[in-house]
Amino acid sequence: MAKIGRNQLCTCGSGLKYKKCCANKQAKTPMALRIVAAVVAVFLVGGLVVFLTNIDDYDPHANTTGGRVWSEEHGHWH
Repeated sequence: MAKIGRNQLCTCGSGLKYKKCCANKQAKTPMALRIVAAVVAVFLVGGLVVFLTNIDDYDPHANTTGGRVWSEEHGHWH
């Protein structure tokens, strides 16, 4: 099949030049792909916001036992 020039009539029968008709349709991203990309972007931005808002709460020297202490007398955490 020969390549269609931009200024030739469109093969769909609309009477428009190819550059004004089907050339634009082929260049567009499908709606489903755009929606998926938007949802992924929202999750990534949301994760970044959560990460950045909790970054100052991190203390590497904090007690990681959740405020519990080891009882030698009883042999377990209190």
